[in-house]
Amino acid sequence: MESKPRLLSILDVVTALMLLAATALVFFYAPVEAVMGQVQKVFYFHVASGWVGMLSFMTAAAAGIIYLMRGSSNWDIVGVAAVEIGIAFSFINIVTGSIWARPIWNTWWTWDPRLTTATIMLLIYLAYLMLRSGIEDPNRRARFGAVYAIVGFVSVPLTFFSARLFRTIHPVVIGSNQPGAEGSFDMTPLMLQVFLFSLLTFTVVYADLLWHRIRLGKLAEKVEQLKLKTMS
Repeated sequence: MESKPRLLSILDVVTALMLLAATALVFFYAPVEAVMGQVQKVFYFHVASGWVGMLSFMTAAAAGIIYLMRGSSNWDIVGVAAVEIGIAFSFINIVTGSIWARPIWNTWWTWDPRLTTATIMLLIYLAYLMLRSGIEDPNRRARFGAVYAIVGFVSVPLTFFSARLFRTIHPVVIGSNQPGAEGSFDMTPLMLQVFLFSLLTFTVVYADLLWHRIRLGKLAEKVEQLKLKTMS
């Protein structure tokens, strides 16, 4: 396996430092929200995780389009890596949302439009991994993955806009809240600073994880090619 790029090593350090800084800002710099109290602080990572999940699925769709145009297996590797990361962060988004919902909505879960569409989006991409695993031919698997990632991306904007298009009790962190939203709040300047830094931090985390996962994917591709050669 090729040696780890120096730039990736630097990115690892930057990512760790930014995560520590973001955590410190959330707990020691951002003010406590007057109505919700300490539980509001979960929003900084809740929204950032959701952003990374959607960014990952958008990356997978873009990689799918480029794969269909060029046929390079490298773009299939990017697509799979992005989907796996997107699933992980979408799951974190749902879990942290439930942690917030328990004291605010007095329930861990409700079939609100935002929560429902987010769950459907997560299941769509979990099915992507399951269906891919059942296809042995690499080229056919890559073509299937590319088309699926493109079509599945429809669930992403639907999830993002669900809190703005439908009657929902889910607050909109950026922009005007629905009249019936429970737990809505207006960010102070300090809250906004921490929120934006959290988004930036999670974006850097995403870039770091994606790079690592792509390198792992390329190694897995070499192993698969060796297996195919020994079997032929």
